[in-house]
Amino acid sequence: MSGFDDPGVYFSDSFGGGDGVGDEGAVKRSQIKKRFREFLRQFRVGTDRTGFTYKYRDELKRHYTLGEYWVEVEMEDVASFDEDLSDCLYKLPTENLPLLEEAAQEVADEVTRPRPVGEETVQDIQVMLKSDAHPASIRNLKSEQVSRLVKIPGIIISSTAVRAKATRVCLQCRGCRAVISNIPLPPGLQGYALPRKCNTEQAGRVKCPVDPYFIIPDRCVCVDFQTLRLQESPDAVPHGEMPRHMQLYCDRYLCDRVVPGNRVTIMGIYSIKKMAQAKTKGRDKGAGVGIRSAYLRVVGIEVDTEGAGRGATGSVSPQEEEELRALAASPSIYESIARSLAPSIYGSDDLKKAIACLLFGGSRKRLPDGLTRRGDINLLMLGDPGTAKSQLLKFVERCSPIGVYTSGKGSSAAGLTASVLRDPNTRGFIMEGGAMVLADGGVVCIDEFDKMREDDRVAIHEAMEQQTISIAKAGITTTLNSRCSVLAAANSVFGRWDDTKGEDNIDFMPTILSRFDMIFIIKDQHDQQRDMTLARHVMNVHLSAQTQTEGVEGEIPLASLKKYIAYCRAKCGPRLSAAAAEKLKNRYVVMRSGAREHERESDRRASIPITVRQLEAVVRIAESLAKMKLQAIAGEEEVDEALRLFHVSTLDAALSGSLSGVEGFTTQEDQEMISRIEKQLKRRFAIGSQVSEHSIIQDFTKQKYPEHAIHKVLHLMLRRGELQHRMQRKVLYRVK
Repeated sequence: MSGFDDPGVYFSDSFGGGDGVGDEGAVKRSQIKKRFREFLRQFRVGTDRTGFTYKYRDELKRHYTLGEYWVEVEMEDVASFDEDLSDCLYKLPTENLPLLEEAAQEVADEVTRPRPVGEETVQDIQVMLKSDAHPASIRNLKSEQVSRLVKIPGIIISSTAVRAKATRVCLQCRGCRAVISNIPLPPGLQGYALPRKCNTEQAGRVKCPVDPYFIIPDRCVCVDFQTLRLQESPDAVPHGEMPRHMQLYCDRYLCDRVVPGNRVTIMGIYSIKKMAQAKTKGRDKGAGVGIRSAYLRVVGIEVDTEGAGRGATGSVSPQEEEELRALAASPSIYESIARSLAPSIYGSDDLKKAIACLLFGGSRKRLPDGLTRRGDINLLMLGDPGTAKSQLLKFVERCSPIGVYTSGKGSSAAGLTASVLRDPNTRGFIMEGGAMVLADGGVVCIDEFDKMREDDRVAIHEAMEQQTISIAKAGITTTLNSRCSVLAAANSVFGRWDDTKGEDNIDFMPTILSRFDMIFIIKDQHDQQRDMTLARHVMNVHLSAQTQTEGVEGEIPLASLKKYIAYCRAKCGPRLSAAAAEKLKNRYVVMRSGAREHERESDRRASIPITVRQLEAVVRIAESLAKMKLQAIAGEEEVDEALRLFHVSTLDAALSGSLSGVEGFTTQEDQEMISRIEKQLKRRFAIGSQVSEHSIIQDFTKQKYPEHAIHKVLHLMLRRGELQHRMQRKVLYRVK
């Protein structure tokens, strides 16, 4: 338990001559400091033949001239220079780290001479440590580890603002006005007990009272500090347990290194502090006297780039850039990206291509008058249950640079946009960003979009088109950025898509539907060939996980796909070429007139409108297709592909009155007629009997029913499996 509260050694020397003993510690300390100084000055990398560099000397000089007074020391280098030194640092870091910092200050003093006028005094240098040792877990930190150097991984979940902490305080006595200056404070969260008595005795004066000292704030020396909360990473938590937390204390240059949500590995000194005094009732006053709570004094932070968190957009090395450029130059890059999206999900190729476009996004435009046009693509999937919508959402959350996944029922308007709450410490109002703000620069995946309450869905309107979130609550009026794409999945009103109900399947307002660039209607079609392939695929996944391990030819692994997406988003912002723009203009006019004719024919408004937003949607899709190939200009072939994607998604959904894929968005009269025909048919046609199709049609046309309606009813009953064809499709047989 060395150094539990205060590492001083108290002894009484009964034989007088007690000088030599007290100096022994000082001598040892100066020796250690000298060794540290030699290490910083002499440690070199490389061999004599290839030429070597003095690693830490050069680093100190470079940082000092840049005005950054810190240096990062690797524990392995210390160990290779002198085993005992690194052992000292591991075992007693609280004593030896200050020595290392003093040594660094002296070395910096030597390497930066002569300094310019006005900067003669050498600054304090902060030493950060890093090591390649295996990290321990928060659960393994026990009392033996106290005041040792430990290394633990985790996720930062919250951070305070940067505040100031005194390192040297200046005290003044109330009674005699005597000033004691430069009292050093221990680093960390321990605090410091003020002296109880004033010891400046002067003759003929009243004695000073007990506890006479107060602090003069203006004459204290302060450093920045920040406290963070670390939570152990979710994959390390045993079954059925809650994740554990740890308080971290960072100071000086370690402040503001991380934001909440980052995955980090922390090097730190496992320290203890007095617990806040609990309000005790009279008798058990001395109960909690020796109990201390633990925290970690950080001496080095590494942000992990792998895994979730914002590390993925880190710098790309030239070699990696070469590989990514080669990937972009391959001719079938578009197909292979679409294939590598969720390879374990079979089929739905157009949907995957659209999701690839969403991940890359178009270009954001800033107009001269200060308005912006969004560059992100929003996508809505409407469909039957069991068509792997949520799996696609989960995959997108994993492979986009920043992904947030929420479910519709469990998210409120404030949770998606921003909430105002009261800060427990200061009692003031603070603002917390919700999912749309956290995913700024990424993708928000919203599952069960149709189960959201109507007023919560309205909250997303502004975030989807203007890409800002404005708030005026509790005296806070502000605007937050939310430049993110929205990928939403929803079921239709009746759970499954019902072809007879037509437009009633879609329960959304036109206001929100026009904000989606592409709307896919995914139907679970019955088709024996496709069902066989699908079943075989699913069995393969369950038997041997084949699709995950050995990639199919042309697939890109997830890690490099993620890198490629981040790289393209950062580097490329394509524009349309003039020829492509002309082509698009003509096609848009045709699209509008087609939608108008369809409305005239069916005598009702389409529930999915075709507006200028849809024109912009096609532009964005074309730009994202160019961005996938790292081209600066989106030409005609990109526009063709974008129009094709738009046709198979939104236009199909909007015009599903004509017989394009979906059987009619029919009018009310048609609807009633169809149900009438169906009732009559079932009355005339007992289960298990056979009738020729021709005679049925003749019968009903005699009763003045239109022929196409009869065909439609027969088709519907065949699809539901109530009728079957027999004898070269001449005879109908009723099954149920």
